Amino acid sequence: MRPASATVRPAASSAATAAAPTRTGNAPLPSLNAGAWVIVDDASGAMLAEKNARQRLAPASLTKITTAILAIEGMEPATVVTTDVDSRTMIDSSVMGLVPGDCFTVNDLLYGLMLPSGNDVALALGRYEAGSDAAFVHKMNTLVKRLGLTDTTYTDPHGLDDPQHLSSAYDIAMLSRYGMSLPQFRSIVKTTSYTARGSRTLSMLNTNALLNSYANADGVKTGFTDAAGRTISVTASRNGRRLYVVLLNDQNREADAAALLDWAFANFNWR
Repeated sequence: MRPASATVRPAASSAATAAAPTRTGNAPLPSLNAGAWVIVDDASGAMLAEKNARQRLAPASLTKITTAILAIEGMEPATVVTTDVDSRTMIDSSVMGLVPGDCFTVNDLLYGLMLPSGNDVALALGRYEAGSDAAFVHKMNTLVKRLGLTDTTYTDPHGLDDPQHLSSAYDIAMLSRYGMSLPQFRSIVKTTSYTARGSRTLSMLNTNALLNSYANADGVKTGFTDAAGRTISVTASRNGRRLYVVLLNDQNREADAAALLDWAFANFNWR
């Protein structure tokens, strides 16, 4: 494993829209036990610091960032979806609570996807948009290729464990950055609670605790599986500057994400 690095590197998958910030502080990086992590500047897309940022690891439900992007780009928010997914059969799975015959708008389902991390919703949206699980997964893999991301291979729309379902901290940060360029995505991932009112009423809470505990945090997603451990992609702004932090396989993901954000905001200067 490579040691943690604080070398600023340009983005490989997205054209820079601004100059990368320069490191002006001398504070050491926080000590972390994550399997991999990265800090990415929003405006430039530059990596400000990282450890194993390009290592292919299980992303867990950070997969749903890509699922949400495709649903937002491919469907109208008011479209009503009748689902065939039965969450009652998805034992030990995070779900919105769908049962066959439920009718909800795409917008409602996106909240169910991103707040409680509904694996049932990932299947419902993918099947409605692409016609089958396999067809939607193909669209997911096409999207990451379109964005120039090379560390990611998807086998499902939700992120449950599969040895071939892999991504990297860097790819997830860049997918988060792309997602946050979409107004509907931004609105959803910053929401702490939501009530869907379709054929039934379902209330849900956001699993991202940093929305309530870190100033100006407004996204993006958490995840957990046995293979992936605890994962998180978080974004926050300070003085008009936005950063992304992604941690993979980190038992202390919230505290570590906050520490990395604080370190980067304090030790870099934006011209």
